[in-house]
Amino acid sequence: MPQAAFKTLASNLSNSMAKKRRKKQERSPRRCPFEEMDQYLDYIGGPAGALALTGVAAASAFYLASRPTPQKPLVELDHQCTLLPGPELVRVSKFYKDSKDGRFISYLDKDVRTLYDSFRHGAKVSNNGPCLGWREGPQKPYQWLSYNETLLRAKNFGSGLVALGLQPSPDTFVGIYSQNCPEWILTEQGAYCYSMVIVPLYDTLGPDACAYIIKQANISLVVCEDDDKCNLLLDKAPRSLRKIIAIKETRPATNQRARNRQVEILRFEDVEQLGAAKDNPEVPPKLTDLCTICYTSGTTGNPKGVMLSHENVIAGVCAVILQLGDHRPSSSDVMISFLPLAHMLERCCENGVYMMGGSVGFFSGEIKRLTDDMKALRPTVMPAVPRLLNRIYDKVMAEVNGSFIKRVLFNMAMSAKEGEIKRGIIRNNSFWDKLVFRKVQEGVGGRLRLMVVGSAPLAGNVLTFIRCALGCLVVEGYGQTECTAPITLTVQGDHIPEHVGPPVACCCLKLVDVPEMEYFASSNQGEVCVKGTNVFLGYYKDEEKTKETIDDDGWHHTGDVGMWLPNGTLKIIDRKKHIFKLSQGEYIVPEKIENMYLRSQYVQQVFVCGESLKSCIVAVVVPDVDVIKSWACENQIPGTLSVLCANPEVKKLIMDDMIAWGKEGGLRSFEQVKDIYLHPDPFSVQNGLLTPTLKSKRPQLKAYFKPQIEDMYSKLT
Repeated sequence: MPQAAFKTLASNLSNSMAKKRRKKQERSPRRCPFEEMDQYLDYIGGPAGALALTGVAAASAFYLASRPTPQKPLVELDHQCTLLPGPELVRVSKFYKDSKDGRFISYLDKDVRTLYDSFRHGAKVSNNGPCLGWREGPQKPYQWLSYNETLLRAKNFGSGLVALGLQPSPDTFVGIYSQNCPEWILTEQGAYCYSMVIVPLYDTLGPDACAYIIKQANISLVVCEDDDKCNLLLDKAPRSLRKIIAIKETRPATNQRARNRQVEILRFEDVEQLGAAKDNPEVPPKLTDLCTICYTSGTTGNPKGVMLSHENVIAGVCAVILQLGDHRPSSSDVMISFLPLAHMLERCCENGVYMMGGSVGFFSGEIKRLTDDMKALRPTVMPAVPRLLNRIYDKVMAEVNGSFIKRVLFNMAMSAKEGEIKRGIIRNNSFWDKLVFRKVQEGVGGRLRLMVVGSAPLAGNVLTFIRCALGCLVVEGYGQTECTAPITLTVQGDHIPEHVGPPVACCCLKLVDVPEMEYFASSNQGEVCVKGTNVFLGYYKDEEKTKETIDDDGWHHTGDVGMWLPNGTLKIIDRKKHIFKLSQGEYIVPEKIENMYLRSQYVQQVFVCGESLKSCIVAVVVPDVDVIKSWACENQIPGTLSVLCANPEVKKLIMDDMIAWGKEGGLRSFEQVKDIYLHPDPFSVQNGLLTPTLKSKRPQLKAYFKPQIEDMYSKLT
């Protein structure tokens, strides 16, 4: 209602009240016992009253205009997937109508079947909008390459690779060893212009693993970020490596060192110029061609090369876009790129944004400056991992718990926002957003509307906090490199945390029995198995491990143990091979670590455990009774083994020796335990903690020592 109308309404009300007052005075000239009330009514009917009424009406009009409307979920939240008939209890997505007939989505547009196609589709729908963004320094603004500039430079770089002697073929592998930057994408798209395959390298693999990959894949050329990474490659460069293309300047000493090893270092821009001069005709890939070999770390032995085709990646990206509905990326979106491009979560997110014509801004390379980058970029889309969100949560809670008033306001804000989320309302413009959550939202740029969380499990209280504080759609997914990242994804409107949603439309899921761990598919528990257009082609040059992972019927066995919830969503509850991730995404192989620690003379038995919501591991140790008693006697420390286990000096002795053996065995920092609990009684078959073959019963051990494990973690936080 216009303001003039409000003023007219107030004036009419004032005149009406004045007439009533005059009539009342005419009937009874003596003083009214409620004269004070008359005076108040007179005030309300006067100019100040008109102003007050105008304000109230205006506020009411603002509320009605800005009142949030609930968003309707795209599927029934109590039936989020379809159970196919048959004994295998296969479940499929409800977002693709052909899923019930056993078909999977491969694409959304018949003209977009490869990552070569998808980038050009994005250039078209964006109308040559901004594509790749970066900034030169902390105080500098983002600068951008348009889609057409990106495509031209990528084509020139790919042409340069051909000019350097690489064959335009899906049998040609190009290594890349760099943090996220525009040149990473130029390399990737340049390779796709000539049907080549990208093989990422990354720091956490370690120099030995990088050398192994270069040798196994017979990589002759690696695009390298800077002088330091060039030297790391040269330290153990296999004979196959002949050329390094440096994105940043390298020192003359590094260039000479490379020549001594028969390796040539070229500059990135020089390869672009060479390609532009040669202008080799493009050789686009087919959908069945390999687009990348993504090596996975975290298991025993050498890393395994996961072979993914263009069809695999497009299927995974399209399934997620389909499930996001109206929240899908668009040409107006801006994504922040900081998760490693060497992993498929980030690759898929970026390729989804490029397909839809959005833009991607790269962080400056230092996580501690990520907040500054986001404030400068002001992204609307952001992939994230639990470790980052845990930090945001811990920082806010530390500030809130330091003040009673802040704590009260925070709890009120959380209650109000959580109530809205439960009603399907997602917004960042409420009273509580402005009063309590403004700083959190500004810390991510103030425009975030979509966050995709993956890599490791996220605690329910942290997920709920992030949803309330950021006021954007937060979806959590479960996936593996072998499935091109996405396997399941939570649905918009489902506010309940601690599950990973229903299957995405490019695959189907089933659970199979794990009898040794007492998980059975008939009870809706078992190993998660996946089949679909996102499942990888196999491990590179490793047919044996491929057959171990993909069975004769095409089911990929993930090794994760899941449980179907009544609403058709999946919850990951265990790991079949006892390999687990920490909150930062690093894999832990407890048996390997235990074998290192068993070398200690003080250790008779050890059980290493951890949680996906924690960033470190702990252990339960049974000391060698004879060795410990002998040491205690020499050091004049009295007591039984139970008493000695409670002695801080004994604990320090054993833990220091374990850490020393771990270092000697090459354990990385996150593989070393951060605390131990000493237990006097051995694990045995009789007490149910060992199998008849004397192997540790890990689930039983974890349950048996749950109080001690929780106590150790409480002291570490």
